[in-house]
Amino acid sequence: MASLEVISFDLWDTLVHDDSDESRRAQQGLRSKRAERRHLLWQAIAASAPIDYEQVARAYDVADAMFNITWKEAHVTLRLEQRLRSVLDGLQVKLAPGAFDEVLTRTARMEVDIPPDPIAGVTAALQQLAQRYRLAICSDAIVTPGAQLRELLDRHGLRTYFSAFAFSDEVGHSKPHRSMFDKVTGDLGVAPSAMVHIGDRDHNDVKGPQAIGARAILFTASRANDRASTSADAICESYAELPGVIEQLAAARWPA
Repeated sequence: MASLEVISFDLWDTLVHDDSDESRRAQQGLRSKRAERRHLLWQAIAASAPIDYEQVARAYDVADAMFNITWKEAHVTLRLEQRLRSVLDGLQVKLAPGAFDEVLTRTARMEVDIPPDPIAGVTAALQQLAQRYRLAICSDAIVTPGAQLRELLDRHGLRTYFSAFAFSDEVGHSKPHRSMFDKVTGDLGVAPSAMVHIGDRDHNDVKGPQAIGARAILFTASRANDRASTSADAICESYAELPGVIEQLAAARWPA
């Protein structure tokens, strides 16, 4: 029977509230992230050749739709650089390297410069769990690349608790593809049966780890859409109760 050694966490709606930064952007008189991404690219293109904003926005929408199909059906997360280039290809325009890099950097940093809010109690729970287990991140990178997601964790003082990171833009696949979870177990040198993964989506964060022999906890503090239909080994509603839920799973030893 395997003992529990590693706990991996999803990031969005598990460590931080997804899109909770939007209200702060609005308070500061800023565009939404979606609108700002399109505006940044339009502005860079228009600096060298006149182009209608709506034309850029439509091309961006097409690229986003292609991304979502690839992400959800092929379990591949295209890197931000690839997404931006696909918009430019659709418009049949090119940017000078410096202008492209500026758009790429500003887009990548959007959720670092104005970060989403951490979920209540996360720091205390991680601090407690890190005393007994090794912790990891296993998260899709939808727009913000893994490098900037590490900065986001730094902003909230959370990165120090984690020993391994699997971000989909770096791994080459997205959850529930097994390579995301294999990255964590491989980096930490443990069998899947020694790991439990925590996340808010049954398809990605429960079915994925369970398929390789790991355990899974559905975390519902921010998003509870999948609660009624999950196959999770446990359901956790808050970080206040997470250490207790972990201990119950650890006490119920798992087949190696």
